[in-house]
Amino acid sequence: METVYIETTIPSYLTAQRSRQQPMASHQQITQDWWDHERMRFRLYSSIAVRAEISKGDASAAARRLKAMAGIPELDVTAEVQPLADSIVQLLQLPPKAQMDATHVAFAVVHRMDYLLTWNCTHLANATLQKTLFEYCTYHRLHMPVICTPELLTKPQI
Repeated sequence: METVYIETTIPSYLTAQRSRQQPMASHQQITQDWWDHERMRFRLYSSIAVRAEISKGDASAAARRLKAMAGIPELDVTAEVQPLADSIVQLLQLPPKAQMDATHVAFAVVHRMDYLLTWNCTHLANATLQKTLFEYCTYHRLHMPVICTPELLTKPQI
């Protein structure tokens, strides 16, 4: 069974009050549909980094996010994660606020996840940055997960 690293935006979109604004409302619905109909095809994983992020903010919203992620195993923090995250920040020239985004990628790379699922299209599901990351991982003989949105991680309808 293939593996999926669930990044912070997924439980956030899944549990947030439904937006009336597009494309947010559409992304929330796609996330709900993926969660209800697709996730059972995969082994889901998360990390302490996700738990830290979803625990912040409004207490009731944080509780909903934590409840959604209950039972999803957290990947081990290994000695390779932080140095790789630091290298990714430098490689992709990410701003300081995106340090945690690099940490999510590092967890997915180190633990050889098949997919990293996210709605963060600025620093994660971004084709230009992924090309650079792919070249880096290839050069260093590291595993490269497919970084995508729930919309793209669905079984094709034939």
